Amino acid sequence: MATEALRELVALAIREDLSAGDVTSEAIFDASAVAGGVIVAREDLVLCGTEAAREVWRVVDPTVVVALEAADGERLARGDVALRLGGSVLSILAGERTALNFLQRLSGVATWTARHVAEVAGTECRVTDTRKTTPGWRALEKHAVRCGGGTNHRFHLGDGVLIKDNHVAAAGGVADAVRLARGAAHHLLKVQVECDTPAQVAAALEAGADAILLDNMSPAEVADAVALCGGRVSLEASGGITLEKLAAYAATGVDRVSMGALTHSAPAADLALDLEAP
Repeated sequence: MATEALRELVALAIREDLSAGDVTSEAIFDASAVAGGVIVAREDLVLCGTEAAREVWRVVDPTVVVALEAADGERLARGDVALRLGGSVLSILAGERTALNFLQRLSGVATWTARHVAEVAGTECRVTDTRKTTPGWRALEKHAVRCGGGTNHRFHLGDGVLIKDNHVAAAGGVADAVRLARGAAHHLLKVQVECDTPAQVAAALEAGADAILLDNMSPAEVADAVALCGGRVSLEASGGITLEKLAAYAATGVDRVSMGALTHSAPAADLALDLEAP
Protein backbone atom coordinates (compact mmCIF):
# COMPACT_ATOMS: atom_id res chain seq x y z
CA MET A 1 0.00 0.00 0.00
CA ALA A 2 1.44 3.35 -1.04
CA THR A 3 2.07 5.88 1.72
CA GLU A 4 0.71 9.40 1.58
CA ALA A 5 4.21 10.75 0.90
CA LEU A 6 4.64 8.37 -2.02
CA ARG A 7 1.22 9.21 -3.45
CA GLU A 8 2.07 12.92 -3.33
CA LEU A 9 5.43 12.39 -5.07
CA VAL A 10 3.91 10.22 -7.78
CA ALA A 11 1.10 12.72 -8.40
CA LEU A 12 3.64 15.53 -8.70
CA ALA A 13 5.83 13.52 -11.08
CA ILE A 14 2.89 12.61 -13.30
CA ARG A 15 1.74 16.23 -13.50
CA GLU A 16 5.28 17.18 -14.43
CA ASP A 17 5.42 14.71 -17.31
CA LEU A 18 1.82 14.45 -18.53
CA SER A 19 0.32 17.90 -18.03
CA ALA A 20 -0.06 18.27 -21.82
CA GLY A 21 -0.56 14.60 -22.62
CA ASP A 22 1.69 12.31 -24.70
CA VAL A 23 1.47 13.77 -28.21
CA THR A 24 3.75 11.14 -29.75
CA SER A 25 1.93 8.05 -28.52
CA GLU A 26 -1.48 9.62 -29.08
CA ALA A 27 -0.57 10.33 -32.70
CA ILE A 28 0.54 6.76 -33.37
CA PHE A 29 -1.80 4.51 -31.36
CA ASP A 30 -5.54 4.18 -31.15
CA ALA A 31 -7.09 4.30 -27.70
CA SER A 32 -8.10 0.64 -28.07
CA ALA A 33 -4.53 -0.64 -28.66
CA VAL A 34 -3.29 -3.06 -25.99
CA ALA A 35 0.06 -4.70 -25.32
CA GLY A 36 2.19 -6.38 -22.72
CA GLY A 37 5.59 -5.31 -21.51
CA VAL A 38 8.38 -6.07 -19.08
CA ILE A 39 10.71 -3.90 -17.05
CA VAL A 40 14.13 -5.53 -17.25
CA ALA A 41 17.39 -5.05 -15.37
CA ARG A 42 20.12 -3.99 -17.79
CA GLU A 43 22.80 -4.64 -15.18
CA ASP A 44 23.23 -6.53 -11.90
CA LEU A 45 21.37 -4.56 -9.23
CA VAL A 46 19.37 -4.55 -6.01
CA LEU A 47 15.77 -3.80 -6.87
CA CYS A 48 13.86 -1.00 -5.15
CA GLY A 49 10.92 1.22 -6.08
CA THR A 50 8.33 -1.37 -7.10
CA GLU A 51 5.59 0.25 -5.00
CA ALA A 52 6.25 3.58 -6.68
CA ALA A 53 6.03 1.95 -10.11
CA ARG A 54 2.72 0.35 -9.25
CA GLU A 55 1.40 3.64 -7.93
CA VAL A 56 2.36 5.39 -11.19
CA TRP A 57 0.18 3.13 -13.30
CA ARG A 58 -2.58 3.09 -10.68
CA VAL A 59 -2.85 6.85 -11.16
CA VAL A 60 -2.34 6.89 -14.93
CA ASP A 61 -4.75 4.03 -15.59
CA PRO A 62 -5.87 1.55 -12.91
CA THR A 63 -6.80 -1.00 -15.59
CA VAL A 64 -3.12 -1.55 -16.42
CA VAL A 65 -2.08 -4.85 -14.84
CA VAL A 66 1.22 -4.59 -12.95
CA ALA A 67 2.61 -7.96 -11.82
CA LEU A 68 5.79 -8.00 -9.74
CA GLU A 69 8.38 -10.62 -10.66
CA ALA A 70 10.69 -9.56 -7.82
CA ALA A 71 10.37 -7.64 -4.56
CA ASP A 72 12.28 -4.67 -3.18
CA GLY A 73 15.62 -5.83 -1.80
CA GLU A 74 16.03 -8.73 -4.24
CA ARG A 75 19.18 -8.96 -6.31
CA LEU A 76 18.60 -9.11 -10.05
CA ALA A 77 21.10 -10.17 -12.68
CA ARG A 78 21.31 -8.45 -16.03
CA GLY A 79 18.34 -9.58 -18.10
CA ASP A 80 16.10 -10.46 -15.16
CA VAL A 81 12.52 -9.19 -15.25
CA ALA A 82 11.46 -6.91 -12.39
CA LEU A 83 7.78 -6.59 -13.31
CA ARG A 84 5.31 -7.32 -16.10
CA LEU A 85 2.67 -5.01 -17.52
CA GLY A 86 -0.46 -5.50 -19.55
CA GLY A 87 -3.10 -3.14 -20.85
CA SER A 88 -3.52 0.01 -22.89
CA VAL A 89 -0.47 0.92 -24.94
CA LEU A 90 -1.17 4.61 -24.37
CA SER A 91 -1.33 4.12 -20.60
CA ILE A 92 1.77 1.94 -20.39
CA LEU A 93 3.81 4.47 -22.37
CA ALA A 94 2.35 7.41 -20.42
CA GLY A 95 3.71 5.98 -17.18
CA GLU A 96 6.97 4.58 -18.55
CA ARG A 97 9.40 7.39 -17.79
CA THR A 98 7.95 8.30 -14.42
CA ALA A 99 7.95 4.70 -13.20
CA LEU A 100 11.49 4.15 -14.45
CA ASN A 101 12.69 7.33 -12.76
CA PHE A 102 11.54 5.96 -9.41
CA LEU A 103 12.91 2.48 -10.08
CA GLN A 104 16.27 3.66 -11.40
CA ARG A 105 16.87 6.14 -8.61
CA LEU A 106 15.83 3.88 -5.74
CA SER A 107 17.45 0.74 -7.16
CA GLY A 108 20.58 2.84 -7.61
CA VAL A 109 20.62 3.78 -3.92
CA ALA A 110 19.96 0.16 -2.88
CA THR A 111 22.69 -1.18 -5.19
CA TRP A 112 25.21 1.47 -4.13
CA THR A 113 24.46 0.77 -0.46
CA ALA A 114 24.94 -2.97 -0.99
CA ARG A 115 28.42 -2.33 -2.41
CA HIS A 116 29.33 -0.45 0.76
CA VAL A 117 27.82 -3.05 3.07
CA ALA A 118 29.92 -5.72 1.35
CA GLU A 119 33.06 -3.81 2.37
CA VAL A 120 32.33 -4.25 6.09
CA ALA A 121 31.41 -7.95 5.90
CA GLY A 122 32.96 -9.93 8.74
CA THR A 123 33.02 -6.97 11.13
CA GLU A 124 30.50 -5.60 13.64
CA CYS A 125 30.42 -2.25 11.85
CA ARG A 126 27.15 -1.13 10.29
CA VAL A 127 26.77 1.21 7.31
CA THR A 128 24.32 4.02 8.01
CA ASP A 129 22.77 6.80 5.94
CA THR A 130 22.31 10.49 6.83
CA ARG A 131 19.75 13.25 6.22
CA LYS A 132 21.55 14.18 2.97
CA THR A 133 18.62 12.99 0.89
CA THR A 134 16.73 14.37 -2.10
CA PRO A 135 14.11 16.84 -0.75
CA GLY A 136 10.79 15.04 -0.47
CA TRP A 137 12.33 11.64 -1.17
CA ARG A 138 13.74 10.89 2.29
CA ALA A 139 11.39 8.03 3.22
CA LEU A 140 11.90 6.41 -0.19
CA GLU A 141 15.68 6.77 -0.20
CA LYS A 142 16.02 5.52 3.37
CA HIS A 143 13.88 2.53 2.41
CA ALA A 144 16.30 1.95 -0.47
CA VAL A 145 19.25 2.04 1.95
CA ARG A 146 17.58 -0.68 4.02
CA CYS A 147 16.96 -2.71 0.86
CA GLY A 148 20.71 -2.57 0.22
CA GLY A 149 21.50 -3.86 3.71
CA GLY A 150 22.28 -0.50 5.31
CA THR A 151 20.71 1.08 8.37
CA ASN A 152 18.97 4.41 8.89
CA HIS A 153 20.15 7.38 10.92
CA ARG A 154 17.69 10.13 11.91
CA PHE A 155 14.67 10.65 9.68
CA HIS A 156 14.21 14.25 10.80
CA LEU A 157 15.50 16.79 13.32
CA GLY A 158 13.02 15.64 15.95
CA ASP A 159 14.17 12.03 15.74
CA GLY A 160 17.07 12.33 18.16
CA VAL A 161 19.60 14.71 19.68
CA LEU A 162 22.74 15.16 17.60
CA ILE A 163 24.94 17.99 18.84
CA LYS A 164 27.00 19.19 15.88
CA ASP A 165 29.90 21.62 15.58
CA ASN A 166 27.69 24.71 15.30
CA HIS A 167 25.72 23.70 18.39
CA VAL A 168 29.00 23.28 20.28
CA ALA A 169 30.32 26.64 19.10
CA ALA A 170 27.14 28.51 20.03
CA ALA A 171 26.75 26.73 23.39
CA GLY A 172 30.32 27.42 24.49
CA GLY A 173 31.71 23.91 24.37
CA VAL A 174 30.90 20.21 24.34
CA ALA A 175 30.13 19.94 28.06
CA ASP A 176 27.73 22.88 28.04
CA ALA A 177 25.99 21.64 24.89
CA VAL A 178 25.47 18.16 26.38
CA ARG A 179 24.21 19.61 29.66
CA LEU A 180 21.69 21.88 27.92
CA ALA A 181 20.50 19.13 25.58
CA ARG A 182 20.20 16.61 28.41
CA GLY A 183 18.15 19.05 30.44
CA ALA A 184 15.67 19.74 27.64
CA ALA A 185 15.33 16.34 25.92
CA HIS A 186 12.88 13.78 27.26
CA HIS A 187 14.25 10.60 28.82
CA LEU A 188 13.78 8.45 25.70
CA LEU A 189 16.05 10.60 23.52
CA LYS A 190 19.72 9.65 23.41
CA VAL A 191 22.27 12.44 23.18
CA GLN A 192 24.92 12.10 20.47
CA VAL A 193 27.79 14.55 20.09
CA GLU A 194 29.89 15.27 17.01
CA CYS A 195 33.59 15.46 17.91
CA ASP A 196 36.57 16.17 15.70
CA THR A 197 39.39 16.11 18.24
CA PRO A 198 40.50 13.71 21.03
CA ALA A 199 39.88 16.49 23.54
CA GLN A 200 36.26 16.78 22.45
CA VAL A 201 35.84 13.00 22.67
CA ALA A 202 37.10 13.07 26.25
CA ALA A 203 34.81 16.00 27.07
CA ALA A 204 31.80 14.20 25.59
CA LEU A 205 32.56 11.11 27.67
CA GLU A 206 32.93 13.19 30.83
CA ALA A 207 29.67 15.02 30.11
CA GLY A 208 27.74 11.75 29.84
CA ALA A 209 26.95 11.61 26.13
CA ASP A 210 25.22 8.41 24.98
CA ALA A 211 26.94 8.34 21.60
CA ILE A 212 29.79 10.09 19.85
CA LEU A 213 30.15 10.88 16.16
CA LEU A 214 33.82 10.97 15.14
CA ASP A 215 33.90 13.57 12.40
CA ASN A 216 36.58 13.72 9.69
CA MET A 217 39.02 11.53 11.61
CA SER A 218 41.50 9.14 10.02
CA PRO A 219 41.20 5.39 10.68
CA ALA A 220 44.10 5.67 13.13
CA GLU A 221 42.37 8.48 15.03
CA VAL A 222 39.13 6.51 15.08
CA ALA A 223 40.98 3.47 16.47
CA ASP A 224 42.42 5.69 19.24
CA ALA A 225 38.93 6.94 20.08
CA VAL A 226 37.59 3.37 20.20
CA ALA A 227 40.33 2.49 22.68
CA LEU A 228 39.69 5.62 24.76
CA CYS A 229 35.95 5.02 25.01
CA GLY A 230 36.33 1.33 25.84
CA GLY A 231 32.78 0.42 24.85
CA ARG A 232 31.17 2.96 27.19
CA VAL A 233 29.36 4.76 24.36
CA SER A 234 28.25 4.02 20.82
CA LEU A 235 30.77 5.31 18.28
CA GLU A 236 30.07 6.44 14.73
CA ALA A 237 32.62 7.57 12.15
CA SER A 238 31.62 10.03 9.46
CA GLY A 239 32.98 12.64 7.08
CA GLY A 240 34.97 12.04 3.93
CA ILE A 241 34.68 8.26 4.09
CA THR A 242 34.65 6.66 0.64
CA LEU A 243 34.00 3.14 -0.58
CA GLU A 244 37.74 2.59 -0.92
CA LYS A 245 38.39 3.62 2.71
CA LEU A 246 35.42 1.89 4.28
CA ALA A 247 37.11 -1.41 5.19
CA ALA A 248 39.88 0.43 7.02
CA TYR A 249 37.33 2.30 9.15
CA ALA A 250 35.35 -0.87 9.88
CA ALA A 251 38.54 -2.57 11.08
CA THR A 252 38.96 0.01 13.86
CA GLY A 253 36.11 -1.49 15.87
CA VAL A 254 33.82 1.53 15.42
CA ASP A 255 30.12 0.63 15.74
CA ARG A 256 28.93 2.30 12.56
CA VAL A 257 30.00 4.45 9.66
CA SER A 258 27.53 7.05 8.36
CA MET A 259 27.80 8.20 4.76
CA GLY A 260 25.82 10.88 2.97
CA ALA A 261 27.14 9.42 -0.29
CA LEU A 262 24.76 6.47 0.04
CA THR A 263 21.96 8.78 -1.05
CA HIS A 264 23.44 11.95 -2.52
CA SER A 265 25.97 10.24 -4.79
CA ALA A 266 24.37 6.93 -5.77
CA PRO A 267 24.42 6.34 -9.54
CA ALA A 268 21.09 5.40 -11.13
CA ALA A 269 20.57 1.72 -11.83
CA ASP A 270 19.90 0.69 -15.42
CA LEU A 271 16.37 -0.65 -15.98
CA ALA A 272 14.26 -0.38 -19.11
CA LEU A 273 10.75 -1.08 -20.34
CA ASP A 274 10.37 -3.36 -23.35
CA LEU A 275 6.96 -3.63 -25.00
CA GLU A 276 6.02 -7.01 -26.39
CA ALA A 277 4.29 -7.43 -29.73
CA PRO A 278 0.53 -8.03 -29.34
